[in-house]
Amino acid sequence: MNRSSSEQTAFRWGHGSWAIASLLAVATLLATASLLTACSGDDGPPLTASAEEGRDVARSLGCAACHGRNGEGGVGPSWAGLHGTTVALEGGTTVVADDDYIRRSILEPTDEIVAGYTVVMPNNNLDDGQIDAVVAYIRELG
Repeated sequence: MNRSSSEQTAFRWGHGSWAIASLLAVATLLATASLLTACSGDDGPPLTASAEEGRDVARSLGCAACHGRNGEGGVGPSWAGLHGTTVALEGGTTVVADDDYIRRSILEPTDEIVAGYTVVMPNNNLDDGQIDAVVAYIRELG
């Protein structure tokens, strides 16, 4: 079958254009999703201003190095889902992880050590406002 040059071009575009359009659509969606993720600023749930400040304090002053970028834990105990739970301490005692416990743990890190964690949290120089913000952050993580 002999086709003219314009018929051959129409034939190629007619049958292959849906595939090209589909690939372009997928590429556009992936690029948009990637940009939105990169520009969203952060991971994790939306936070109040005070909790955002606490997250920033935790990240900038080194807390996140052990407790995780989003409080997921690591060398130190997880903050995610901590607030309001019962925490097992070294020596067999327990404590409820309320605002007071979290504040005490920041101020006196060697007084109530979470069972199973051998690396002792260093003393820090957080002021009352920074501590309040970190407590708010941990509270909002759960």
